[in-house]
Amino acid sequence: MEFQTIEVRFQDPICFIKFNRNQDKNTITDQLIEEFSHVLQMCEKDVTVVVIEGSSEYFCFGADFKGVESSIKNPEPLYELWLRIASGPYIAIAHVQGRVNAGGVGFVAACDIVIANETALFSLSELIFGLLPACVLPFLIRRVGFQKANYMTLMTHPITVQQAHTWNLVDAYESQSAVLLRKHLLRLKHLSKTGVQRYKRYSTELYDALHTCKPLAIKANQEVFSDSGNLELLNRFIEKGLFPWEVE
Repeated sequence: MEFQTIEVRFQDPICFIKFNRNQDKNTITDQLIEEFSHVLQMCEKDVTVVVIEGSSEYFCFGADFKGVESSIKNPEPLYELWLRIASGPYIAIAHVQGRVNAGGVGFVAACDIVIANETALFSLSELIFGLLPACVLPFLIRRVGFQKANYMTLMTHPITVQQAHTWNLVDAYESQSAVLLRKHLLRLKHLSKTGVQRYKRYSTELYDALHTCKPLAIKANQEVFSDSGNLELLNRFIEKGLFPWEVE
């Protein structure tokens, strides 16, 4: 099957999924959500490890607001995609290089293991425009705790890979992250599919907040995107590159 927004490569028992929207900072569209979900469904039977990657400059910079019209009105498919990453019967690894923002942090936080290089930067910019990282937060809080997620949300400023490592958003990093990834895969690929499946099922039941928080996250997301003032600020930034506090 050919994909337009992602590149997919199978190397038994590993599946590599790479964002393929480099010209648009690997932002999220409805089509990307659909294609990503389809590949993860393919991975459920035989794949033990799923590796998610971006480009050297951008891992994923959040939503493409020109290409996620239906997801703005109904964020459930994206939340379900992250749930599938977090709870699926495989080990999900994010290999991060470059910048990660907003919904991109959701992809990272949903993974079991996060590996990065020294250029990685992580940010939640939503509150600048009166929006909330509502669907991201349940996954982010699972990794870093409430106060760190709260700080990232309020400050809207990127944190470095060193800070992300200290806060447990990143598990391991070094300048040659591809080498670091290979070292992890050499060990992880030998784990049995049955063992991984049983562990992921247990860990999902152990931390059930991702499922229980879903209705609240979706409701909060829909509320901020139904605010015409927020959408006006967002469209102004998209069209003119101006932040809310900047004068035309």
